[in-house]
Amino acid sequence: MTTTAHSPRLLVLSTVVLAVVGIVLLGLPAGRTAAPPSPAAAPSHRRATAGTPSTASVSPAAPSHSATPPPHGEGKAGDRAIQRTLETAWPTDLPVADQQRLIVLGRSLLRADATGIGRARWQRIFGAPQQALAPAFAAARFRVQAVIARRDGAASRAVVHLVWAGTDRGGTFTDGRITDLYFTRTISKGVSTWTPRPRH
Repeated sequence: MTTTAHSPRLLVLSTVVLAVVGIVLLGLPAGRTAAPPSPAAAPSHRRATAGTPSTASVSPAAPSHSATPPPHGEGKAGDRAIQRTLETAWPTDLPVADQQRLIVLGRSLLRADATGIGRARWQRIFGAPQQALAPAFAAARFRVQAVIARRDGAASRAVVHLVWAGTDRGGTFTDGRITDLYFTRTISKGVSTWTPRPRH
């Protein structure tokens, strides 16, 4: 059998690594295992889940780093952690006034699409009421868990990234759903307006 001069170091290093893993596992609450990072940790590169606005499409480049949000099923108690995770993973790059306006618009548009409430305001997106698809989610169980607004390349383009929860018509509740809504800014007579991009 051959040995190398570094084998004692490797043995010590392996022992330390195993000890750290053991401490982490022992620190978890009983009955809970370490959860893998959720899609809510950072903007998604895929299309939004079924039942989300058709204005959603491929999101901008992923952030340089991400954090691990709470596991699914944490309820409202986990929403604040998801919000912090989004803000950490995707640093702000819009003026505060634009961010606030876009967040309000994004919440309203997502709610209108998912639950049907307020669609009359967005006829450019959903068409006439008699032409719109039936809402896929119950209004009483719809909740936006976290939301941020960021630039989408040019200064006149933005994306609102939402993480949300809802109960579909079949009665299935799911949290951690992801939707990206895209907006374009137009300026008319000195007034700046953010408008959802047309359906693709």
